[in-house]
Amino acid sequence: MKFVAAFAAIASLLPAQMAPADKAAPRTDKNSLIAHEQLLAKAKQGRVDVYFEGDSITRRWGATDYPQLLENWKQNFFGWNAADFGWGADRVENILWRLENGELDNVNPKVIVLLAGTNNVGNRIPAEGIDDAAANITKGLEAVIRLMQAKAPGAVIIDMGIFPRNDNMAVMPEIDEIDANLAKMADGRRVRYLNVNDKLADRDGKLYEGMMNARDRLHPTVQGYQLWADALKPVLTELLGPRASEDHAPPPTGDPSAKR
Repeated sequence: MKFVAAFAAIASLLPAQMAPADKAAPRTDKNSLIAHEQLLAKAKQGRVDVYFEGDSITRRWGATDYPQLLENWKQNFFGWNAADFGWGADRVENILWRLENGELDNVNPKVIVLLAGTNNVGNRIPAEGIDDAAANITKGLEAVIRLMQAKAPGAVIIDMGIFPRNDNMAVMPEIDEIDANLAKMADGRRVRYLNVNDKLADRDGKLYEGMMNARDRLHPTVQGYQLWADALKPVLTELLGPRASEDHAPPPTGDPSAKR
């Protein structure tokens, strides 16, 4: 166990290899394939006015296998017909593949909330250098947004800045550079940029106490998610009006492996 821990510590310091983030790539593990089928079915159910897309940070908020987070989700978004289409461990290119393969087809949301890219950043310094890595991830997110606009031309896209991660503080400059690129990408109308990092961390990117899971320093706690919700709700109210007393979103899904 000590050898494994030492190896993991050394590996976290080695440069990460870069894959093209704007080239769609499927996840091939069985659990991800099952989840994709579930999300395809979810896309055909109910009514989705707010479509959340991303990786595990997004997924956990509206997932059946995280009941405390799901309760917070309902408290904040019930009445806006919000549905969560995030999937854990997805990189930008994986999200691009899921969108290319039906998960947004004929859904026609009014708002899309996108938070993605942290798994491309990872917890290692990029071998190609921060600028090239940030440019690659930005290019991938641009491809995701273009595809979202093609599949859901009536939607306003809320593009979230990548959250701080403290599992290796050396990657924070890369996150900051990507977030700066995302801010420039937004037009303030059809694509809006929203960054809550100053609520989650200090100027150096060091997380405030209680914002993220203490074990991984990456996934938000209920408190962290509530800060995200507090930033989203005024925008959703502007775009959709106040929440209704009923909700017609499809039922939440979860991690298929959690049922075994």
